[in-house]
Amino acid sequence: MSEASVTRKAALWVGVVFLLGAALGGMLGYVFAHHTAMAAPTQMTETEKRAQKVQRLTQELNLAPDQQKQVEAIIASVQAQYKTIRQSTEPQINEARQKGREQIRAILTPEQKPKFEEFLKRLDEEKKRNGQ
Repeated sequence: MSEASVTRKAALWVGVVFLLGAALGGMLGYVFAHHTAMAAPTQMTETEKRAQKVQRLTQELNLAPDQQKQVEAIIASVQAQYKTIRQSTEPQINEARQKGREQIRAILTPEQKPKFEEFLKRLDEEKKRNGQ
């Protein structure tokens, strides 16, 4: 094999690797951008969530109209149960959260404490936005 032939093959491989890298990078960028956009959808009400679930079940199971009404009632009942459970456990969860935060505060330096408080503020705001 001549030196020119080897050089051309090397250049070809470099070009192929570059194009594959660019294509893979573009694809990953696209997937990441759409995944993060889908990861933070707008907050839906319980009624909207229930309607969406009924619609999905209707499509996947071919539910009859009377079945749709029954499924909607069942989902509404379960949502109410979830809400009751959350309300009864929320004080315990908040207490555990506050104890954990106090324990973290106890080990932080004076320079770290304001940063931790800012972190908690952002965390609490994010939870509030997400309806948690």
